[in-house]
Amino acid sequence: MQGITRLLCTSILALTSPLAWASDANTQARQQWYEGIATGYQSLTTEAGELAESARDYCQNPAEGSREHVEAAWLNAFLAWQKVRLVDFGPVENNNLSWQFQFWPDPKNLIARKAAYLIGNDEPITPSVINRSGVAVQGFPMIEYLLFDQEFNAGETSLPVARTCELLTNVAGHVKSNSDALMAGWQAFRPHYLETEQYFNTTIRAGMATLEILEERRLAQPMGLRGSNKRNPYIADAWRSGKSLQTVAATVNGLNRYFLPGLEISLEAKGASDLADRIRKQFNEVQQNFPGAHLPMATALKEEDQFRALQSLYVDISQLTTLVNDQAAVALGVVRGFNSSDGD
Repeated sequence: MQGITRLLCTSILALTSPLAWASDANTQARQQWYEGIATGYQSLTTEAGELAESARDYCQNPAEGSREHVEAAWLNAFLAWQKVRLVDFGPVENNNLSWQFQFWPDPKNLIARKAAYLIGNDEPITPSVINRSGVAVQGFPMIEYLLFDQEFNAGETSLPVARTCELLTNVAGHVKSNSDALMAGWQAFRPHYLETEQYFNTTIRAGMATLEILEERRLAQPMGLRGSNKRNPYIADAWRSGKSLQTVAATVNGLNRYFLPGLEISLEAKGASDLADRIRKQFNEVQQNFPGAHLPMATALKEEDQFRALQSLYVDISQLTTLVNDQAAVALGVVRGFNSSDGD
């Protein structure tokens, strides 16, 4: 009888342990994702603080070299945002924080129109004015416009004109405040995220959506592979600063650093170690074969040798998207759902 009982217990364990192992692996994956995203958010708030400080210092004393310091601080903070741009759930959904950080796409050029309106009227530009002026004003693209737009910077209201400095410093301060709020919100979100199983699927879908947007909207559309079939650098993000490819590189790096480790844990628990290894190698392939990230998108689209390098990047990211969105998603039983960027 004891032998039969032992055999039954062993059989039950054999049937249940894979499920328990998978559940435990999903918990480990969420822990990995939580800590990674927290690291990314902390970097964002640190860099946003540097941006706000450098903008304030520049406007108080626009000495030689201070403008370049603001531009560098803007880029560092914007790239820190790109690395955590994959997160489309949780605190970043509050008050449209994601759109406040980056209003894009902007087909109607609302950023330029809003800047002209705010600079052109007599009302003092204060934090409360920024708060009520809408997402086209409140984030990194507005600062990029003030620093890099060629037409604007050839005009009489370009930096360091006092009125434009008011706009610059208050938008930079708004980005800093939002970064602090996002970090605090993510810390408070920790128990809910770690204890709620559905955030496993939610996080996987966030990575999938980020790859789709990278492939289709940040590369294929500017390259003329979708839509009008004409190459158009002006529909890429960060085109004014010429940093479109750097932002793509930052998003890939963010996925590799903050998303991939949890994905690997989950795939290995499902017995899909080979797939996890292929995804890891494909991330390396994208990063190693990346064309000059400092090259403006306009140049990459115009010069045929550079365009061929861009095509290779597109193929690499397409292959990565297939591995994650098709094969890994199927292995993990995650169905692609609606995301907040669909239909923009």
